[in-house]
Amino acid sequence: MDIRLIDEKNNLLYFLASQDNATQKYLYKTKLDGKGTAQRVSPTTLNGTHEYSISPTGAYATHSFENNFTKPVSEIIALPQHKAINEKESIQSKLKNAEEVKTVEFFKIKTEEGIEMDGWMMKPSNFDASKKYPVLFFVYTEPWGANVQDTYGVANNYLFNGDLAQEGYIYISIDNRGTPVPKGRAWRKSVYKKNGVVNIRDQAMAAKEILKWPYVDASRIAVWGWSGGGSATLNLMFQYPEIYKTGIAVAAVANQLTYDNIYQERYMGLPQENPEDFIKGSPITYAKNLQGNLLYIHGTGDDNVHYNNAEMLVNELVKYGKQFQFMAYPNRTHSISEGEGTFQHLSTLYSNYLRTYCPPGGRIEK
Repeated sequence: MDIRLIDEKNNLLYFLASQDNATQKYLYKTKLDGKGTAQRVSPTTLNGTHEYSISPTGAYATHSFENNFTKPVSEIIALPQHKAINEKESIQSKLKNAEEVKTVEFFKIKTEEGIEMDGWMMKPSNFDASKKYPVLFFVYTEPWGANVQDTYGVANNYLFNGDLAQEGYIYISIDNRGTPVPKGRAWRKSVYKKNGVVNIRDQAMAAKEILKWPYVDASRIAVWGWSGGGSATLNLMFQYPEIYKTGIAVAAVANQLTYDNIYQERYMGLPQENPEDFIKGSPITYAKNLQGNLLYIHGTGDDNVHYNNAEMLVNELVKYGKQFQFMAYPNRTHSISEGEGTFQHLSTLYSNYLRTYCPPGGRIEK
């Protein structure tokens, strides 16, 4: 996943990897000369996500650890033994106070096309398997980042001005092909020139399987995301309207031809050579298919996804007579964080829309 130290003196390479679980991260070492096999250095008793900063000599390192029910804790260790310098300040001594009740479930889902993906889920607090619950999908889907990581707070929804679990939502996120998880070259390369198609289909096909779960209410399926996640939300709402009934898209790239070349061309090639791929991957291409409830949010001063991109999509939706709700925050950037009262306004808007169009709570099927 990443290199942490090239130790030529001791013929060692320290690197981050995960052999069996793509949601986690550990420190490994192997010989620089290619002889022998890689060995896990991180303690086998600590399952989750590890991070290291190793000294130039390879003798010491700062080590941090967390997982979905353990707050981040850190220590200074000696290598190669991976031994805490000070036992009183070790991670082991801090674990008892760092651990909380586990509320997040990790799962694997396989689509009808044979693609297996990792996901996490947070069920309602008073979950009753005999009832049917609404599902809110949190998406990003872009090859720049992954959502399904065994880290603390991974399932926190910072925009919702309440408690999703207490109110009765199932909250889910899934990492599709192309996301930067340790699943190999083919996984990563599969979305090249197909971003907005392959990743979106993976998400939709995974959702299709989830709709088969007996406690999921197929009439209350919502999706939301920010930036690339906003793009995914639009694409899912437009390309698979039979699955997603409600969507909240924030600061989305609606038209890939408007986005910056250092990102878009890295994953899509050159628009001068394959413009059809940019068009196929763009939500604006499918806007005419909107059927569900859409809340579209953008800052007019967005310094990342420029506002003219949003106006293009608005015009396309208007052209096809599609009703939707739109909120433009004047002169706010990509984070929509500037201005007095902005976050509270955005959070209230988001939460009220979700509660209105994807009502919470378990229902007994009649």
